[in-house]
Amino acid sequence: MEHGERNVLGGVLEECGSDPMTGFYRDGCCTSGPEDRGSHTICAVMTAEFLEHQRAVGNDLSTPRPEWHFPGLRPGDRWCVVAARWLQAQRDGVSAPVVLSATHERALDVVPLQLLQAYAADVPDDPSSLL
Repeated sequence: MEHGERNVLGGVLEECGSDPMTGFYRDGCCTSGPEDRGSHTICAVMTAEFLEHQRAVGNDLSTPRPEWHFPGLRPGDRWCVVAARWLQAQRDGVSAPVVLSATHERALDVVPLQLLQAYAADVPDDPSSLL
């Protein structure tokens, strides 16, 4: 990746999703910078429960918003979510699976690595690292 940014595992940050195009900068990656005050750093796989929870707490990710070039998300979509929003959902029992290789290291400022690993959707070559 051209940004040279790192994921939570210390490797090169991988793409989260391009259909729909995600990321604070809409580059397909959970890249983060000073403009990203919300820390859109966790690459999450949307579930119906997570989407409903987000709508209930005032973060509607399902409704299309053409004026923001936002198609609305469906279960199965991969999306860079705000770390604090993911943590709130996790505490409420509806966290979405996390793609660790595409989750920006800045997420660790909000969510401990062990918690992210507990919801990992990707399994590394050496699964013992998840223990």
